[in-house]
Amino acid sequence: MREKENIVEMNEAIIAGKKALNSMRAAKEALNSAGNWGVADLLGGGFLVDLVKHSKLDDAGERLEEARCHLELFQCELKDIELPYNFTIQIDDFLTFADFFFDGIIADWLVQSKINEAKDELNYAIERVEQMVADLMKWEKQLMLGKEAEA
Repeated sequence: MREKENIVEMNEAIIAGKKALNSMRAAKEALNSAGNWGVADLLGGGFLVDLVKHSKLDDAGERLEEARCHLELFQCELKDIELPYNFTIQIDDFLTFADFFFDGIIADWLVQSKINEAKDELNYAIERVEQMVADLMKWEKQLMLGKEAEA
């Protein structure tokens, strides 16, 4: 009976992992857009470019928050599964993002630096979750094949 429950829980974790990946990819796109506007601002884009950049930063912040929520759900689903090894993900380590709402060349460089830092952390997180989802799918298949062999 436990195997059947584990398959159901594993499927729920896979679905949660895929949702987390989708939201992280959306956050990555938003960060890329904010980064592009940040470069334009560094090159002296002016007030309008600055407004668009901050709008894009707000959007990126919202997408990162969605990703964080989906990752927390994924982490909860993983706790319901009997996994062959320790399968954890540290959300706070890579989903930190700071907003700077003041202008000037130093501030623009700081914002650009934070955008690049967040993109690097997000890329790492995406790779980790992709690998975790792939492993879950493989283990789920093995459990299902083992169950069929018993029948």
